[in-house]
Amino acid sequence: MKNITVLGAGGWGLALALSLNANGHKVTVWSPFADEVQNLNEKRTNEKLLTGIIIPNSINITTDLSVCQNNDITVIATPSFAVKETAQKLKSVKPNGIVVNVAKGFENKTLMRLSQVIESELPNADIMVLSGPSHAEEVARKIPTMLTVSGKNEQVCKTVQEVFSSDILRVYTNPDTIGVELGGALKNVIAVAAGVCDGMGLGDNSKAALITRGLAEMSRLGEKLGAKAATFAGLTGLGDLVVTCTSTHSRNHRFGELVGKGYTVEDALNIVGTVEGYYACKSAYQLAQKHGVDTPIIELSHKLLYEEYPVEDIVKTLMQRPFKEE
Repeated sequence: MKNITVLGAGGWGLALALSLNANGHKVTVWSPFADEVQNLNEKRTNEKLLTGIIIPNSINITTDLSVCQNNDITVIATPSFAVKETAQKLKSVKPNGIVVNVAKGFENKTLMRLSQVIESELPNADIMVLSGPSHAEEVARKIPTMLTVSGKNEQVCKTVQEVFSSDILRVYTNPDTIGVELGGALKNVIAVAAGVCDGMGLGDNSKAALITRGLAEMSRLGEKLGAKAATFAGLTGLGDLVVTCTSTHSRNHRFGELVGKGYTVEDALNIVGTVEGYYACKSAYQLAQKHGVDTPIIELSHKLLYEEYPVEDIVKTLMQRPFKEE
């Protein structure tokens, strides 16, 4: 049995806590928001994010970060924009040990991957990345799911693999941390574009082409940043891309769909909530520009989300690009 604290009481954090608890580990969920903790302790459920799922009393829920001091594993399950602040707080109580990041995105100011952000705050910790096609709603309902863990220490990867794996959650290892992490971040941008595609009323042909060419952009940019192309054909690339581009569970897709229907970006964000693809789009665009990588879907998504580019011009712009080989 391991002592595990999950930092973040959102849908994914709670789903992982439920899974780890079912595996027989001692699990604590931490949130910095007192009202959220009080509500979860009183109701033992989050009806908005995990409808109908009961949180067992064996899972401790608290605002006290000192619970991390005796941890074997700490899981960071916050939104991407809160990862740095969370790592800074963790440094004050536990500056080492195993830290598993499950957030997906970039730090927009520095364009750093999130594992790099955590490592800059916790240089003595073993930083692992856990990623893959994994809607929280399905994991919480024990629907079979497969993930990938990656990090610098092979033995620690295997430890995380064993701790998180169960009859309904299968974890693979992959040494390509850059590729694993980039796949999880970049697919959210393509998922927003897929939502726009649906919102505009386009067809299956259009979305299939978008997903395929989006994967090509992810792989192209990833290789330039040091990832292996093969990683993008795996769970954290193609797998995560497909599930995020096609599922009603995906906030990125729902957000894009609203924008495709004519909602303003601001209104769509207010309706959906945290949309990782919106934040990742800015970093992905800047990285592509910085490294001279051709990413037309990412570029047009940036124009649409940040430069008020007309949604009705997106398709024409993509379709009229100069001819080239696939």
